[in-house]
Amino acid sequence: MSYVVVYFSILFFRYQAGHVTDEMLSLPQKPFILIGLLEALAAAAGMSAGAILSGASIPILSQTYLVWQLVLSAIFLKRRYRLNEITGCFLVTVGVVITVASGTGAGASLQSTGILWPLLMIISFFLQAADTVLKEIIFIDAAKNLKGGSVDLFVVNSYGSAYQAIFMCLLLPFLSKLWGIPFHLLPTYIRDGAACFLNMGSLSAGCEGAPLLPLLFVLVNMGFNISLLHLLKISSAVASCLASTFSVPLSIYAFTLPLPYIGVASTLPPGFVAGAAVLIAGLLMHGLPQPENCGESQE
Repeated sequence: MSYVVVYFSILFFRYQAGHVTDEMLSLPQKPFILIGLLEALAAAAGMSAGAILSGASIPILSQTYLVWQLVLSAIFLKRRYRLNEITGCFLVTVGVVITVASGTGAGASLQSTGILWPLLMIISFFLQAADTVLKEIIFIDAAKNLKGGSVDLFVVNSYGSAYQAIFMCLLLPFLSKLWGIPFHLLPTYIRDGAACFLNMGSLSAGCEGAPLLPLLFVLVNMGFNISLLHLLKISSAVASCLASTFSVPLSIYAFTLPLPYIGVASTLPPGFVAGAAVLIAGLLMHGLPQPENCGESQE
């Protein structure tokens, strides 16, 4: 809900400044409703599976997101990818798997959880990929509907987040069962969560660093999402996905630094450098310029 408030506040100020027009705000709502539904279902599936799966296995399963992006973009955006782009995406996936799986026992962890929860996590990434491709379609269609103009990304973010919040509220009875929380105790659960977020009341365990750390997370996450949406607007869903993938080795490296609140700094997995090298090679391969007569990606 805090994201909705922040996004609509920014949207209001951009409207007052003239960056957002009435034509942008009057775009058809059905695509935004579908975005909200996809994001809510993806969040519900991801949170449910994430509570069971190990942290090492999730980044590996997340690489199906790039595969879904390629497939859905080819189907709905009629894109045709060059060999170097497909090879680059494959190398990026391999690099992340090497980086994450090295020394973590992620394969054994996936086997121990059975097929249901990994499958549910893969479905979550499929829904996220469909959501991203739909946003790209909105940007493309808006350029036609607005006579060559471009819809402000905060229109997409604000409307999508609002509908996502609505659908998440509708899914709460179902989610409370998955979380093992009786539905009638949800208000108490939410109240305790708010107290931990603000570091108020008698709750203290697990709330160290609040409210500074949670606020920093929200700010960084919002900045990350806005940056990816801007990249999606000026490029493509696949390019946005590749950029977000590069955050995986950066995140692993960050945990090796003597940062506050993370405890004892971790050591790099044995295959980190090799995996990161393969990932970077994949990014370079994907962005390799080709002569026009070799066939560009088609929309």
